[in-house]
Amino acid sequence: MIWFVNAAAGLDGNGTKERPFRRIGEAAKIAQPGDEVLVAPGVYREYVNPARGGTEEKRITYRSEVPLGAVITGAEELTGWTRLDNGLWTARVPTSVFGGYNPYTTWVYGDWYFAGKSKHTGALWLNDRMLYEAASVEEAAAGAVYPCSWVPEESTWKWYAEADGDETVFYGNFHDLNPNEQKVEITVRRECFFPSETGRGYITVSGFTICKAATTWAPPAAFQDGMIGPHWSKGWIIEACEIYGSKCAGIGLGKYLDPDNDHYFTVKHLKSPTQMERDAVCRGQYHGWLKEKVGGHIVRRCNIHHCEQGGIIGRMGAVFSVIEDNHIHHINNMMELGGAEIAGIKLHAAIDVVMRRNHIHHCTMGIWTDWEAQGTRITQNLLHDNQRPAFAEILKGGMMSQDIFVEVGHGPTLIDNNILLSEVSLRMATQGVAMVHNLIGGSFTSVGGGTGPRYTPYHIPHRTEVMGFMTILHGDDRFYNNIFVQQGTAEAATVLSDSAPEKSFQENRTVGTFELEEYPTYEEWIAQFDLDTDVPNMMKLAPAHEGKLPVWMAGNVFIGGAKASRHDRGAKTVPGSVRLELTEEDGHPVLKTDLYRAVGDFFAGLITTDTLGRAFEPEEPFENPDGTPITFDTDYLGNHRGLRILPGPFATAEDAEKPLW
Repeated sequence: MIWFVNAAAGLDGNGTKERPFRRIGEAAKIAQPGDEVLVAPGVYREYVNPARGGTEEKRITYRSEVPLGAVITGAEELTGWTRLDNGLWTARVPTSVFGGYNPYTTWVYGDWYFAGKSKHTGALWLNDRMLYEAASVEEAAAGAVYPCSWVPEESTWKWYAEADGDETVFYGNFHDLNPNEQKVEITVRRECFFPSETGRGYITVSGFTICKAATTWAPPAAFQDGMIGPHWSKGWIIEACEIYGSKCAGIGLGKYLDPDNDHYFTVKHLKSPTQMERDAVCRGQYHGWLKEKVGGHIVRRCNIHHCEQGGIIGRMGAVFSVIEDNHIHHINNMMELGGAEIAGIKLHAAIDVVMRRNHIHHCTMGIWTDWEAQGTRITQNLLHDNQRPAFAEILKGGMMSQDIFVEVGHGPTLIDNNILLSEVSLRMATQGVAMVHNLIGGSFTSVGGGTGPRYTPYHIPHRTEVMGFMTILHGDDRFYNNIFVQQGTAEAATVLSDSAPEKSFQENRTVGTFELEEYPTYEEWIAQFDLDTDVPNMMKLAPAHEGKLPVWMAGNVFIGGAKASRHDRGAKTVPGSVRLELTEEDGHPVLKTDLYRAVGDFFAGLITTDTLGRAFEPEEPFENPDGTPITFDTDYLGNHRGLRILPGPFATAEDAEKPLW
């Protein structure tokens, strides 16, 4: 059955084409498996709470009749502004409009948040742009440039709010604009389209604009909301939507509310932060974290931008999902928030998650897979400009920047056929990574460090059930058929610690595999175990079990000062520089390069699942989520690699200058 919704209808109807509902929520109360909710263009200022989900055979579909024409927003227009002597404008609203959740008294705060209690979950909007929050009326009136902002000229437009009895009072610095002649909004609702209960699966949300919600800080051992999300269920499809303006997360694919493990460290200050994360994994299995009940979502063809924590955030709930063909950009650019959950995509336990053909740029971080990146595949993505501008000061508690961060996992984590052009390509405080056929224009950092004695879980292959726990030994990495290009300076950068900003350290900016020089070859590593004896001394061999794991490298090319490791078999080094310029033509990114002139007639071998072997701890091959092997004969663009295989992400030199996205 089709239910019709039209905000412009003259009267509330019954959901028929002739008498449509005026609110999506009315249809969401009665939609049954197999039904479609068709929504006419218009602005829907409501929280959509689906009363039920569909089934694998009969989904419930919510569809915007005109692509992006139906707007679901968590904001309300605020009119009736009065000008004050200090140049600010002020307006009041009854606090009752917020119900039990006032975004202007709720701090962005919690576990893994390092910037202190300084920003609220609410926001003031001027003509669809989020303004900067001031700490006082005086600061709002001064309108000074916020030095950490990536867009400093916008940071002088400020707001401040405070509770005053039964009212919330707003102050806005609108410069020379009269807010009564502009569109001014405040975020009122916490979410836009998000079930209040878990387990409402198999819902499709297609073609909506979803924007401006007062979402909360979403760390891994806490309830993780987003403007839209499945709330710990199975089989959602979120497609062809524009998603922007979340104070924290745009799409929440993550954790349910567990009152006994919600912001545990912030609330109780008892167990270590990593112990509460281990608890969250095991408690999750008690609360239904199984392949049959959770995950398996698809997020595709969405434009996700201008969210201040992350574009897509999730702990455990994103398992077995596909995130593809999305444009994710300008995340955390206001730089008002700082903590360890900020990225274009930030997933804990991305088990068998495939991220492919996404264009991710101008984010504090591009993709961050934290803990249990087991069976994760990051393929055919374009990442660039994921770094703080040189003019922007570092926020206390703000995160370091890179295209991809893989942290404290045991693998297998597969990164193949990507174009990585930011200053840092990969932060690898982890093990069990394979990089195959990438163009790498940035450095590796945190190699062999940044993990501490952090025991993290690994799982039964292609399942969520925990197989064991182990600290990170580092190594167990593979690098095949990549092209490394030193684009900028090779001098080390001074970086501030995120959780301890009074401390700084030097971070590598030289491109290449040389930072893995000290790791053993397989032959060096296996020789420690004295396998020729009849009864190896298990206790004597204990130190060998706690040392670095071996690495494998072949078929790589190093250009313009990029440095190879001693492990790079048959590598080619090209001393001269190459052109590597990302431009835009007809709205599409295009790479202007003479890269393959430098590569010349250097050809590499065909890489397969057999070539890569198995990740050490879970003993799982680098394979597809369904357990089938991979042959890397398809390039970044989807073209077939023939018999003469070039290194890097392209099958032919001509393909390198085709539109990339």
